[in-house]
Amino acid sequence: MGELFRSEEMTLAQLFLQSESAYCCVSELGEIGMVQFRDLNPDVNVFQRKFVNEVRRCEEMDRKLRFVEKEIKKANIPIVDTGENPEVPFPRDMIDLEAAFEKLEIEMKEINTNQEALKVNFLELTELKHILRRTQQFFDEMEDPALLEESSILLDPTEVVRAPLRLGFVAGVIGRERIPTFERMLWRVCRGNVFLRQAGIEDPLEDPTTGDQVHKSVFIIFFQGDQLKNRVKKICEGFRATLYPCPETPQERKEMAAGVNTRIDDLQMVLNQTEDHRQRVLQAAAKTLRVWFIKVRKMKAIYHTLNLCNIDVTQKCLIAEIWCPLSDLDSIQLALRRGTEKSGSTVPSILNRMQTKQTPPTYNKTNKFTSGFQNIVDAYGIGSYREMNPAPYTIITFPFLFAVMFGDLGHGLLMTCAAVYLVLRESRLSAQKNDNEIFSMVFAGRYLILLMGLFSMYTGIIYNDCFSKSLNVFGSSWSVRPMFEKGKGNWTFETLEENRLLQLDPVVPGVFGGPYPIGIDPIWNMATNKLTFLNSYKMKMSVILGVTHMLFGVTLSLFNHIYFKKPLNIWLGFIPEIVFMSSLFGYLVLLVFYKWTAYDAATSKEAPSLLIAFINMFLFNYTDPTIKPLYRGQVVIQCLLVVIALLCVPCMLIVKTLVLRRQYLWRKHLGTQNFGGIRVGNGPTDDEAEIIQHDHLSQNLEEEPESEEEVFDFADVAVNQAIHTIEYCLGCVSNTASYLRLWALSLAHAQLSEVLWSMVMHIGLASRNFAGSFALLAIFAVFATLTVCILLIMEGLSAFLHALRLHWVEFQNKFYSGQGFKFMPFTFDSILEGKFED
Repeated sequence: MGELFRSEEMTLAQLFLQSESAYCCVSELGEIGMVQFRDLNPDVNVFQRKFVNEVRRCEEMDRKLRFVEKEIKKANIPIVDTGENPEVPFPRDMIDLEAAFEKLEIEMKEINTNQEALKVNFLELTELKHILRRTQQFFDEMEDPALLEESSILLDPTEVVRAPLRLGFVAGVIGRERIPTFERMLWRVCRGNVFLRQAGIEDPLEDPTTGDQVHKSVFIIFFQGDQLKNRVKKICEGFRATLYPCPETPQERKEMAAGVNTRIDDLQMVLNQTEDHRQRVLQAAAKTLRVWFIKVRKMKAIYHTLNLCNIDVTQKCLIAEIWCPLSDLDSIQLALRRGTEKSGSTVPSILNRMQTKQTPPTYNKTNKFTSGFQNIVDAYGIGSYREMNPAPYTIITFPFLFAVMFGDLGHGLLMTCAAVYLVLRESRLSAQKNDNEIFSMVFAGRYLILLMGLFSMYTGIIYNDCFSKSLNVFGSSWSVRPMFEKGKGNWTFETLEENRLLQLDPVVPGVFGGPYPIGIDPIWNMATNKLTFLNSYKMKMSVILGVTHMLFGVTLSLFNHIYFKKPLNIWLGFIPEIVFMSSLFGYLVLLVFYKWTAYDAATSKEAPSLLIAFINMFLFNYTDPTIKPLYRGQVVIQCLLVVIALLCVPCMLIVKTLVLRRQYLWRKHLGTQNFGGIRVGNGPTDDEAEIIQHDHLSQNLEEEPESEEEVFDFADVAVNQAIHTIEYCLGCVSNTASYLRLWALSLAHAQLSEVLWSMVMHIGLASRNFAGSFALLAIFAVFATLTVCILLIMEGLSAFLHALRLHWVEFQNKFYSGQGFKFMPFTFDSILEGKFED
């Protein structure tokens, strides 16, 4: 249970892996995901490591699989995901996988090449078919008897008997969007000596290269002479128009069209068969593609990890260094034995624990419930090794502080229902692997949202607030009956008629029947001074919660000092800090409770202001006769508390620094007693010598070893201690004021909810006729939409961010340094989640 409140105890271990079993041992370690390998070859180039060829082969196989995946997605074939976690293939199986992927890639490339060639041929034949049909229509129109008769009337009689003028022509296909520019260019270059006819192709044609549907038009150009012919062909070439041979006689065009149609039918059949074969190949690959990806990427991860190891001089052993949790050593040993047995080796792998002064990584074990809260803490900073983990306390304090700002029974119920849906369907939703980042973030924090909703319902009951309306469950404790009874009040029915607002006097017996059973009396929802009452109530509540939260944070620092065996931090750190805060702000909380209990309705007008009393406490101002003391002996106690708080400041600022310097000089004097110039009394033991030797050998690693004897710099220590003391003392004031955001956001949420009800829902409820019921449906839809968008999402996100700030700044900085680095184990789970990274 202790690991819940602190990070796991880690150890540095050395692995001796036999060359023939190293692959299988690393594979088993990747399956359990409990070890973090260190790079023992930081100065060796990536391309000069032992297993770089294997890594390249895995990358090549991964490239081929990505090519196949791209083709599968292009064909709109679903990739089968059975959730299977295949075992890592043996190194000897890499040849078979390479051969299978090579064969699949070559087959797919051949199919694509052949299919593209067939599509190009099919496109050319289709265009030729349209050219022949359209060309025949052009010539038929030119041979129309009505057109010929009209032209003969216009011509001179002497020219009619001449031989008909023979014109040359070219026919082709061009993109429909280029027709206007193409026509203008022909007219200008040929000076109007060509005749262009064009007609659009009704059905779009498929581009064999890109697969896009394009619209094209058929054109025929008539001209006379070779010079114009050359010009026309160059213009067609410049506009990327495709020219096709077209016979001059109708009989030849008819015969060619029949041949083209026959070839198109045959080519269409071949294309269908090719596409069917391509679909069968891709469908077969889609069934095992995910399994292939996992196998290849697992192999690549293993070889990448093996490149982090050192090679023994005999080339028969690999040496690795790992960080691992101390409690999981048995599981690691078992995994190594499984790997050795799987490889068929007879020499077992050796795991030796090492002693080192290097700081281990921080590892906090989590489950699906605690992971969301741990992520909140880690977002501020990874905890230092073995310091107190704020996550267990955040499980309660974070939803509660959120609910103080978001307190509404109705809104909390809606949030709880949404979280319950995510929790109940978590297995199905997690299997879908949604790529929406916002949904993934909300789904990961489903248990956090569930607790926030439940706590919001609780605070909504305390506030007696449900969609800005109060729930009258137990009846009000206030009554106006005594105000009319003889001898108890002076109200009459004329009083009710003449006055729009009346104030109930709680001093009159019977008006106030005692406290409400739970929460706030519903009568306050009708009172005009509701906001004044809630202001005072929620402001005092915020101060009480804030001071309690900060005192709890300071108390947690005590457990850090005890665990790390730092008694000086207890006597000159924790005790002055807790006394300073308790003497000032803890006393303010006691005053709030005292005022609530010491004054009732009859004496409430005589109660002095807590704010004025607290300010005068710092100013030592007790001469004002108009300000009455809260209790007897208040002056002496407050002066004593201020003096005690002021004495704590030099204790933290000066005394601790001087004691640290004195301890350093004492250690230095004890360890440097010289006898004949020989240094004695500070030699390392055998275990220390082993530690020093390992740290000396680790100089080339990423982490620099700590020096055996730290150098004490008095100026640096004094400045750091001064900064810490000033930050803490001023932070006590600013942090306490920061907790007033609980009051501000709670009132803002309540007012927004009330405004939304009065401006939207109240309109629909005000109508009393039959048509108003239909209008109420539309108004309720608007009310529900605004409630979800503004009060649930926007206000919820605002309260979430403010609760996050209160934990990061006001709570965690009292005991949590967050200067560690995260434990990153070698695991295959990231591959199964689709988040594999080298």
